[in-house]
Amino acid sequence: MLEARKAEMIEIRRHLHAYPELSFHEKETSQYIANFYQGKDVEVQKGWKGYGMIVTIRGGKPGKTIALRADFDALPITEQTGLPFASKNPGVMHACGHDGHTAYLMVLADCLLQLKKDIPGTIKIIHQHAEETPPGGAKSIVESGLLDDVDQIFGIHLFPTSPAGTVSYRSGYAMAGRSYFKLIIHGKGGHGSSPHLANDAIVAASYFVTAVQTIVSRRLNPFETGVVTIGSFDGKGSFNVIRDSVELEGDVRYMTKETQQLIDKEVHRIVKGIEGMFGIVAELIYTADYPPLYNDPEITANVVKYLNRGIGDYLTAVSEADMLSGSEDFAYYLEKIPGCFFYIGCRPKHTNEVYFNHHPKFDIDEESLLVAAKSVGEVVCGYYGLE
Repeated sequence: MLEARKAEMIEIRRHLHAYPELSFHEKETSQYIANFYQGKDVEVQKGWKGYGMIVTIRGGKPGKTIALRADFDALPITEQTGLPFASKNPGVMHACGHDGHTAYLMVLADCLLQLKKDIPGTIKIIHQHAEETPPGGAKSIVESGLLDDVDQIFGIHLFPTSPAGTVSYRSGYAMAGRSYFKLIIHGKGGHGSSPHLANDAIVAASYFVTAVQTIVSRRLNPFETGVVTIGSFDGKGSFNVIRDSVELEGDVRYMTKETQQLIDKEVHRIVKGIEGMFGIVAELIYTADYPPLYNDPEITANVVKYLNRGIGDYLTAVSEADMLSGSEDFAYYLEKIPGCFFYIGCRPKHTNEVYFNHHPKFDIDEESLLVAAKSVGEVVCGYYGLE
């Protein structure tokens, strides 16, 4: 059934690619997806913040409930691929593969719907908005309570690091969590000739930049992984004027909740120390955007077992991946529901240079759409014991 609808998957992907919409603004994309399910024997639920939806397929036999998720938002990037179906919305691009995620899942869901009488349970299809922008769409969907009856959840991501036909996975902690902070330091402005009459915010901020680097080098266990980055330091002014305030913004990455808590605590401690050391006033906004993504080991082992059935057919390899330092709001689902998030290779053919996700020249091998659909379909069949 999936093979017969490969062209349809590609058509859907190209339509979505041509009309991308940013996180929390995906009105037309959401309507396009809803129209696909109109008149079909499913229940479509909306109603929380954002344009996401849950499409429920109730099987013909009683049993457990699983969920499959795909995201559909795009990025604020000007596309440079030159594709005939390139973005028609200036400054917006599907540069992360979410168009492909949505296309494969729409067709897979429709095929599962046609087989519903043989399914011993319920399948919830999550078409999720706003993965790219914190707090993310997953958080509000989890908080809606509409997934409280789900026993296991599965999702995939397209990555061009390997060719179509390859699948990779990571058991346990698989992707990093991410926090954001903004620090505003208030000192006392003055003239460069009279520093004793001022209180230099730039000097205090510079000490903070140096001090936070010691969190990873001197506070974190060497066998753990963490990153603290100062991405913005707004201290521009006149060469002979002492600034009265400076604003910094930073990004924090971590692989475990324990590391998350440690870095959070240390950043706050250092800010307090800078206040005391320089006599300045500091405003700290610290937000945990996405938690680390944790794949249930037992469920992941079962997923690998199911996927291995496809080797020699639609798959060439199923292999274990390294931990990824990128973050994913699918982690919110996995905090509440055990499951597995794995990766589908989509490296474009006939090219010497591969552009990673979020690059303005990012593209996929559209063969990966069928691979994704078959792989997730294999997991569904394996879970329910269907041939």
